[in-house]
Amino acid sequence: METLFSMKGIEKSFGKVDVLHGCELEVKKGEIHALMGENGAGKSTLMNILGGVFPKDAGTITFEGKEMETLTPNVAEELGIGFVHQELNLAEDVTVAENVFIARLPYKNKALGIVDWKKLNADTEKYLNIVGAHFKPTDKVVSLSTANKQLVEIAKALSLNAKVIIFDEPTTSLSNADVDVLFIVIRALRDKGISSIYISHRMAEIFELCERITIMRDGTYISTDYVKDLTNDEIIQKLVGRSLDNLYPKDPTEIGDVHLAVKDLRDRAGVLKGVSFNARKGEVVGFAGLVGAGRTEIMRLLFGADRIGSGEILIDGKKIDIKSPLDAVAHKICLLTEDRKHQGLALSLSICDNINVTNLPNFVLNHKTMAETADKYIKDVTIKVADKFLPASSLSGGNQQKVVIGKWLNSDSDIYIFDEPTKGIDVGAKSEIYQIINDLAKQGKTIIIVSSEIPELLGVTDRIYVVREGKITGEVKTSEATQESIMTFATMEDEK
Repeated sequence: METLFSMKGIEKSFGKVDVLHGCELEVKKGEIHALMGENGAGKSTLMNILGGVFPKDAGTITFEGKEMETLTPNVAEELGIGFVHQELNLAEDVTVAENVFIARLPYKNKALGIVDWKKLNADTEKYLNIVGAHFKPTDKVVSLSTANKQLVEIAKALSLNAKVIIFDEPTTSLSNADVDVLFIVIRALRDKGISSIYISHRMAEIFELCERITIMRDGTYISTDYVKDLTNDEIIQKLVGRSLDNLYPKDPTEIGDVHLAVKDLRDRAGVLKGVSFNARKGEVVGFAGLVGAGRTEIMRLLFGADRIGSGEILIDGKKIDIKSPLDAVAHKICLLTEDRKHQGLALSLSICDNINVTNLPNFVLNHKTMAETADKYIKDVTIKVADKFLPASSLSGGNQQKVVIGKWLNSDSDIYIFDEPTKGIDVGAKSEIYQIINDLAKQGKTIIIVSSEIPELLGVTDRIYVVREGKITGEVKTSEATQESIMTFATMEDEK
């Protein structure tokens, strides 16, 4: 295969912080190339240099045989470098066509602002056909599913004559069926000679989709290999620089009496249809199910983020009334939300402030105590941070998740609800988060974990409930469960 571009000896610093040193990446034409590294390894910085967002400090970039001295976003676009970001960048209230050709609308009369809608929609239809979309150019983006919004982003990249498309954690919010569609699209692009850089922490996806893999660690280049030549364990060792012999550190715990019980719980939106379950002290209880099954809705009711329609919540056999998150916190219930950026953190506030927000006696700020508390939890949950007074937005995804954990550990809750705790997290940080969960269970805390990754649930829980269409369809001891049995409960039809 002919090389499309290569990056060699790339260096990048921000102030006194060295982010990249001696990084390399070579992608061939029509190749699906995996780029892996722990959160904070420098993947995003390297891609932003390729996209012209950041200038490199040193090194060479060669695109189609020509060395590129200066890359800007406009130059990168002209070269055919496209992005499909994890957090989609679309104008929701206008049409698909307007998004695909944003800032490049065809005009009948530009001076008068008269858009050639017929041409715009016809041109958009051509690119939607390439990605196999079943929606119209005239549809509003706000009406589309996450998976279809992603297809709009891909169509936009293709409309710019993209020669390589960077997919940054593209399956984070997709169902299994939507992932299958995305893979079909990426393979179709490959068959047309369009390269893809596929960034993901999901090992199974890398093995299924990608041909070669480049691994980064701590801002440095580690290796490039053919995926078929590596095992799962070999990739993990390259990623973290050590062997993770036990990714799931599940130690035996003393499981006590039922601490939390839920009876016939229903929400006001009609999503939940009479949910009942329980969780014991020292027990880790998992919730499995397909996307949209109602797992998150259950957890939001427990935390008071949504109002209960009917049903009961009991702690130690006593009915409690939860109408708001403040009520939940008063009953020592905490929720680590799936969406850490918008619901779990105040990104503009410092790491120190975020850790302390759950424990401010009488809302009085004692800055010395707050700093000491932040230092304690930064150490306890191993948050990689240069300065605790930096904004939370400056951290990688894995370290942001650890700040959320530190925030709730600071509350000394009794019931910890983790909703997709390792979503978008690298394998090294996953192992550390599992250890935190394990330690909480050994302290006698009650743990609930919602996860779309069945191996994760099988690795860290004691029991698993399976949710389908707002109802619990199965309950299994983890020691007796398999991926197949869980998926059977998740997809089973209602009995007539």
